[in-house]
Amino acid sequence: MTRITPYRFPAEWEPQSAILLAWPHADTDWAERLAEVEETYIALVAAITRFEPAVICVADPDVEAYARARLASARVDMARVRFVEVPYDDTWLRDSGPITLVPGDDAHRGFRLLDFRFTGWGGKFEASRDDGLVEALADLGLFSNFEREVIDFALEGGGIETDGAGTLLTTWRCLSQRHPTLDRAGLSARLAGWLRQERVLWLDHGYLEGDDTDAHIDTLARFAFEDAIVYQGCDDPQDSHFAELQAMAAELAALRTRDGRPYRLFALPWARPIIDQGRRLAASYANFLIVDGAVLMPAYGDAADAQAQAVLAAAFPGREIVPVPCRPLIWQNGSLHCVTMQLPRGVLA
Repeated sequence: MTRITPYRFPAEWEPQSAILLAWPHADTDWAERLAEVEETYIALVAAITRFEPAVICVADPDVEAYARARLASARVDMARVRFVEVPYDDTWLRDSGPITLVPGDDAHRGFRLLDFRFTGWGGKFEASRDDGLVEALADLGLFSNFEREVIDFALEGGGIETDGAGTLLTTWRCLSQRHPTLDRAGLSARLAGWLRQERVLWLDHGYLEGDDTDAHIDTLARFAFEDAIVYQGCDDPQDSHFAELQAMAAELAALRTRDGRPYRLFALPWARPIIDQGRRLAASYANFLIVDGAVLMPAYGDAADAQAQAVLAAAFPGREIVPVPCRPLIWQNGSLHCVTMQLPRGVLA
């Protein structure tokens, strides 16, 4: 008898309705360097709208008017831009936005929006408005044919990676920090149940200086189809990350696909250290965003940018690789993937 699977957690490379993001403004943590980060957001929205719509959260009508004027003056395709007014603490929508499950074998079902608790990465920052973002967007009528499932469990979208076929990849450092009373078996069971996964793969190694997420997987290793993983490498033995990222690479090499084969691995190059006021910033090329027909790649103005573009082109054949200047983003410890959340095709009203 065929097993009916009501829902499925899709891979990022599957068809999308839009990319969700939030515009930075003076009441967010970007205030000190707002002009710089606005340029990144303009470039990001311009890149997204070449391939699909962008849905931009704005805090109030003034922020919307300003963002609209800036984007229009940059010749962004405004027919592909939609604004929604909603309160938010900051702009890291990968972690506060909805994790969307799509209908599985039963096509008559709608979408399921998983609304996990967002705690500001373990209570590091105020996050009450961000924690209410999914509910607020749903109440505004942004989504269609859906149910929202509230889950009293701290989980960020940047902390999980799926191949869309039942395998989840995550890091023990992050999940154990959020839930220190749970062992690996307990965490695996919960993640597999809520996210409809058949297995959970754990990485014990890998971190980036300047990262305050406790080693989110989307800064370290990402699926590129069911049998391939793109990961952040480090080839400088003198660098403080060398031992950890080499150990992570060995862990990835030991993983197996569901049919028992080694994964095809694509190592991303290592950018030279970016230091800001004595603090090293987390410049990861693994924080790329997949959109319909393309991969948007974080660029840091480093000589390694071109090599990273070539690696992603090999990992994602047939997709255009589009660099987006992200150096201003890493001042706040995240990059391109961290400020965006894809919405699967059909979920947008």
